[in-house]
Amino acid sequence: MKLIADTHCHTIASTHAYSSLTEVVRAAKAKGLYAVAVTDHGYAMPGAPGKWYFSNLGVVPQYFEGVLVLRGAEANLLDYSARLDLPENELESLDWVVASIHDPLMPKDHEPTVEECTALWLRAAQNPHIRVIGHSGSPKYRYDYERVIPEFGRCGKLVEINENSFSVRKSSIPNCVEIAKLCKKYGVPVVVNSDAHFHTQIGNFPRAEQLLQEIDFPEELVVNASVERFRTYLRQHTHVEVWPRES
Repeated sequence: MKLIADTHCHTIASTHAYSSLTEVVRAAKAKGLYAVAVTDHGYAMPGAPGKWYFSNLGVVPQYFEGVLVLRGAEANLLDYSARLDLPENELESLDWVVASIHDPLMPKDHEPTVEECTALWLRAAQNPHIRVIGHSGSPKYRYDYERVIPEFGRCGKLVEINENSFSVRKSSIPNCVEIAKLCKKYGVPVVVNSDAHFHTQIGNFPRAEQLLQEIDFPEELVVNASVERFRTYLRQHTHVEVWPRES
């Protein structure tokens, strides 16, 4: 399986990442990727981009050095109502939004229940701005996978298989396997991402790919395993103007 896009990457605009946007795009080009999404953290994350960053991303060319650049964000879910930390007008302006839970940003008044987390992700599934369900395998925020995974598919959300989870969220791995198996069972598309915080990580997904191989995951459900499949998804679910791949 050859992956042609990396749709969850961070730049120095997230101050715990260490490469520029140009370095990220050039790394994607060097890997032979068709597309890369720049998805720096929403405003609630410590060290997040400053005011106007997301609303001004339109200055970045859609196609840069032969790579399709999706100008996006990793928006943080802030509570069990699935509230995001970017305003509506900025979400509307973006090409690509990954929605993720980060424990430091969630309410601390009680331990979350499966029911609360299920309700959270069902609400997120209804949000028209969200494209990717980011690294949702945390044991603390476990949800009813059997109930929610089909809803992600019905609402056109891509379930992320996140390479970085194998390094920094190891307790999530058993749940990630379970989530991937249910995506296979229900025919829900996934996207394999690096969650890169340095440009040398762009387009590197060995452990995520191995997980999919081990469960015999169908390639036709991996949206970023085909240029045409990826372009079809963009046409159906985004406002991105898709051009043919440059030679």
